[in-house]
Amino acid sequence: MIRLCTDQDFDRIHTIINDGAHAYKGIIPDDRWKDPYMSAKQLQQEIEEGVVFWGYEDNGTLSGVMGIQNVQDVTLIRHAYVLTTNQKQGIGAHLLSHLRDLATGPVLIGTWADATWAIRFYEKHGFQIVGPREKDHLLKKYWSIPDRQVETSVVLADVTWRKLNPKSSAAS
Repeated sequence: MIRLCTDQDFDRIHTIINDGAHAYKGIIPDDRWKDPYMSAKQLQQEIEEGVVFWGYEDNGTLSGVMGIQNVQDVTLIRHAYVLTTNQKQGIGAHLLSHLRDLATGPVLIGTWADATWAIRFYEKHGFQIVGPREKDHLLKKYWSIPDRQVETSVVLADVTWRKLNPKSSAAS
């Protein structure tokens, strides 16, 4: 079952993010990896900046989380993680579908350029990578991330965003 996460879920969200993020170790640039991947302070800051987490719960236990954040004229999907032991069971797909239904604007997703499995997942669900110049512009406009992360990330856009931005350069 998909449900809105509450303050009582904070520690579980933190655990799921840091467990699921281990997939990035050795994949993303070494200077971007840290353990824990996201500190409790960083998670609290993300929530305070408007990221609303939804979770996938089975038998009373959260096993996946995904955040949604409205920023200006778009909806961002943020921090999508599933516990390592629960991956490849459709949890991410269920969460993504639910959050897309909640979106109030075109949907954008940022992820690591070297996280090919994540990119394939989003492409399978109708998102497309935007071109490099557009990516840099979008990351600087809608996200608050370091320049180094901008360099090593991609942005994927949904069909609504692409229809509203037909002259945007698509990635080849």
